[in-house]
This record gives sequence, C-alpha cells and structure tokens, in this order.
Amino acid sequence: MSSIVTAFFREERYASAKMQLVYACLFPFFTILALGIDSVSFAHQYFDGRQITNVLALLYFAGFYLVSNVPLRKLMLVMVGLSYIGELIFCKLLGMYEYRTPMIPLYVPFGHAIVYASGYVYAHTVWSFEKELHLRKYFLVFFAVLFLGVGIFLKDYFSLVFGVLFFWLLKRKKWQNLYCFIALCVIYIELVGTYFQCWAWVPNVFGYIPTSNPPMGAVFFYAGGDVLLAKIVKVWDNNKLK
Repeated sequence: MSSIVTAFFREERYASAKMQLVYACLFPFFTILALGIDSVSFAHQYFDGRQITNVLALLYFAGFYLVSNVPLRKLMLVMVGLSYIGELIFCKLLGMYEYRTPMIPLYVPFGHAIVYASGYVYAHTVWSFEKELHLRKYFLVFFAVLFLGVGIFLKDYFSLVFGVLFFWLLKRKKWQNLYCFIALCVIYIELVGTYFQCWAWVPNVFGYIPTSNPPMGAVFFYAGGDVLLAKIVKVWDNNKLK
C-alpha cells in the first residue's frame, strides 16, 4: 500500500513539474499575444485591449500558480505585491519609464510574477542543473558583450553602469544561473513591450544618464528584487515555524 501511495505522489510531483515547464515554455508566445493586444497599433486599428490583456494575465498567472509547488507559489504571491511597489517607485516616483496610459496596468504586477516564475522554472530543470557550469560561462560572456555593446554603440550608459552592478550581484550570489535565466526573460519582455509601445523608457534616466529603449541594465533591478523577494519569503517561512 505504501509503495502505491509513494508512486502516486511521485507521479503527481512529476505532472506538476511538467505543467510548470509547459507554462514557462508558453511564456514567450503569451507575452506577444498579451502585449500585442495592449499595443498602440491594436488600439488604433480596433479598440483599447487593455482589459483583455488584464484578464489574460490574471488567468495565466492563476494557471501557473495552481500547477506550481509551494515554494514557487509563495515567491509568485510576494512578487505581485513587491513588483507593484517597485512600479510606484521606478515608474511614478523616479519617472524612469511610462506606460501608454497614465495608470499602471493591472496586468503588470502579475506579469512580473509570470516573468519570474518562468525564469525560475527554466533554472530548475534537470537540463539546467546538468549543464550548470557550461551555461554559466555562456551567460557571463553573453551579458558582458550585451552591456558593453549597448554602452558603446547605443550610448546606453545606464545599462553599462547597472550591468556592472548586475555582475557584482551575481558574484555575491555565487554566480547562480537563476538570475541569468530571469534576466533573459526580462530582456525578452522588455523588447516586446517597448516594440508594441505598451511602455517606453525615458531617454535620460534620473535626468542625466543616457539610456536606450529598453535599457538592458534593467535586469539589475529584477535581480535585486529577487534578493529582496527571497528574504521576504524566508521571513514568511520562519514565522510559520514559530
């Protein structure tokens, strides 16, 4: 009897992990669909699709959340609240970027959680663990070339500065590939979002640091947010143990 129960739970965990990977793999396609509907061109040709994108993001988040394990569920929930605070700081207070409408879209905090969860799932696949050292080398070369490239050719000094800080953070976190996987997801959604004009970065961040639209150095803020996210979840877990 015990062997049947054990086999059942192993199969259940396998199915859950498989569905998490499905959601993570669908992330690039979902991003194009959702942001395309919220785009300026869609609004001009048809109607303002913001509410449709909001619903799609909520449904996708809910589905991803339901197939996730407990640790990832906690991270996703906290990320929604944490990212909304980040939006208020970086968008409204510091004015680093702006959305096509004055209000912060409802889908954005949930979108941040989807981005994070996708990178998290990629980083925790068996393949990622088996190729950890090789991937680390490729990641480091890729991001070094990327930050230097946009700094030199696009005069994106913001990305150059915060790219250095990104590497500093990676070193402090023992070069974990998790942050690089999340960074790739961030770069992708930034490119898609700015292409569809869902949001746009200002030419000079803080009023005097030249940047591109979007700046690749934005990955530092996601990585820094992940550090804070992990600490919040750790406090959450410790309080439950008391």
